Amino acid sequence: MRFAKCKDLSGVTPSGKTVAIIGAGPAGLGAAGELVCKGHKVVVYDMLPEPGGLVIFGIPEFRIPKDRVREGIEELKKLGVEFKCNVKVGRDISLGEIINEYDAVLIATGTWKSNRLGVPGEDLEGVYDALYYIINSHMAKLGYKPFEEMPDLYGTVAVIGGGLTAIDACHIALERGGEKVILLYRRTRQQAPAGAKEFDRIEKELGVDIRELTQPIKFLEKNGHVCGIEAIKMKLGAPDSSGRPRPEPIPGSEHIIEVDNVLVAAGLVATPPEDAVTCGIELTKWNTIKTDRKHRTTRKGVFAAGDVKHGASLIGPALKSGKDAAQYIDEYLRTGEWGWEE
Repeated sequence: MRFAKCKDLSGVTPSGKTVAIIGAGPAGLGAAGELVCKGHKVVVYDMLPEPGGLVIFGIPEFRIPKDRVREGIEELKKLGVEFKCNVKVGRDISLGEIINEYDAVLIATGTWKSNRLGVPGEDLEGVYDALYYIINSHMAKLGYKPFEEMPDLYGTVAVIGGGLTAIDACHIALERGGEKVILLYRRTRQQAPAGAKEFDRIEKELGVDIRELTQPIKFLEKNGHVCGIEAIKMKLGAPDSSGRPRPEPIPGSEHIIEVDNVLVAAGLVATPPEDAVTCGIELTKWNTIKTDRKHRTTRKGVFAAGDVKHGASLIGPALKSGKDAAQYIDEYLRTGEWGWEE
């Protein structure tokens, strides 16, 4: 997977400008590949031990071969892109320090947190954020932390959600000791973000017990650990704001599902740097970074791209967003012009 638009910098005149990119996922890497080929010095900060973001630590090998991603990253390094890994902006270094040090900054920190269901018992032992579990399992698999730091799953594992994170969580559940996996989704597979084909695949290949039109309303506990889910059956009503039929509970359909562990994958939340707001960067009600059509934030010299800008998406849109943002960053560095264009 190539991120750079050039193979070398012959004929490229150094601009003398520096750009910090926060986040080494598809958006950040795509932007780095554009900017370094325009003669700018690019430094990429990332909280993980190697670049790649969710492509390396969140997406299984069968979807995206890791070697191809690493080849593209090595190409960026040869072009002069500097990577500072194991550095979380907002914790290990402030966003303000970075803004003051560089001529321009691109925030591309993605969506690294799952939505909460907001039901009783969600904080019980044995109920895990699916994305967090997937990332840490990949960290262990890649040798960055011991498996002992992640609890093994066992018995019946319930996965809640209908996106690719939920699908991948089913794989992880079986890899990490689950004997049976039940996938609960409040709509039908036809409305699922992952697509009906993914539901059909894990049903056939993995033997996942898929229960559509089923919504958890409470997690049950025994000795402080989850032991079951009280769920309710749903029916599809009129379209909601997403354009999909709204799931509506069917009174009297409450039932108990016995489980030993749960992975919650109910959508992802944008995760801008913790100190973004104090640096004058406005967020939307969805916790994404507010930008204009040129990816400019409400702080001069700071841009945003990828999922932290537009919400959870696939690799292609995130990569394109980073490349698009790079064009406007280059324009700003060469002209100094700053404004706001809806």
